[in-house]
Amino acid sequence: MILKDNQQTRVRAATVVRAGGLVAFRTDTFYGLGADPFNRDALQQLLALKGREDGKPILLVISDASEVERFNARGGKLFDAISARHWPGALTLVVSARPELPEELTAGTGTIGLRLPADAEVCELVRVCGGALTATSANRAGEPPARTAGEVARAFPTGLELIVDGGAARSQAPSTVLDVSGGEARLIREGAVSWRELQETIRDVA
Repeated sequence: MILKDNQQTRVRAATVVRAGGLVAFRTDTFYGLGADPFNRDALQQLLALKGREDGKPILLVISDASEVERFNARGGKLFDAISARHWPGALTLVVSARPELPEELTAGTGTIGLRLPADAEVCELVRVCGGALTATSANRAGEPPARTAGEVARAFPTGLELIVDGGAARSQAPSTVLDVSGGEARLIREGAVSWRELQETIRDVA
């Protein structure tokens, strides 16, 4: 089912997520698959639907910076400085995961990727759904990311209870992924936020 993004649809999405179902929604980059990050059955369903390889953690989008403490085992000067300068934005920060998080989220790595989108509509949807949602890209493993609700529907004719149509993706690039779980920042993927820009922030912290 595809429904236009509005307050009524967001409430419906929250009902699906609370019941352990899966939704798709436009993130600040491409479309993502949303599930309750604390529901192991939903996470297993998501992994099976996507056909994702083992060993890759599932990234989350959060509605507000205050949600970080639910997932991040420790902050630190590096995380604080980078998030303060580059959030909200298309930057996924990989942090040390709290031990109670489901292994389906962390894939046994002890880390979790978090992003605070610079998109009020996305943040409001996530807020209504409980403050955090999985946001792994809405495509089968190995396929290009979906940029529209229609592309999501074609990729997943079954398995999703709701596709929230937030219009076409507003980004040409995926989020940048930066690991700050250790003592130093490590670039995993350069995307919408340039590595050069991040290096300037990192130098300021040193």
